[in-house]
Amino acid sequence: MVNSAATHPLLDVLPATGNHPMATLARPEEDLYGGFTRFELELEFVQALANPYYLNHLASQNWLQDSSFIKYLKYLQYFNKPEYIKYLSYPGPTLKALELLQQEKFRQDILGPDVVARLAEETVLASIRNR
Repeated sequence: MVNSAATHPLLDVLPATGNHPMATLARPEEDLYGGFTRFELELEFVQALANPYYLNHLASQNWLQDSSFIKYLKYLQYFNKPEYIKYLSYPGPTLKALELLQQEKFRQDILGPDVVARLAEETVLASIRNR
């Protein structure tokens, strides 16, 4: 885990541990945050990234320019592993967004309404095809 990411205001609710978040699900002594484990919080957040309008909001608030936040997004790449993909409700759009967010150009481009609209349309079309 990237410890510097845990100091970011958005991420203060997450404990700074060296353990993989999935391992904490089985630990009854784990701290809960609002009744949720760290893994549950990360799962909820990473799935929100599938929403292009949310990505635009993050960009408009300058989160996508913050180096600690970018490191956190890189850390979340563990959701690409098969043992974690199974927890994603919409793995295609979620993982695509996570991949795109690794690119500086995309983090800038998502501010444009045309990029947001195109990504939203692609997400809807993908969900229709995968029914």
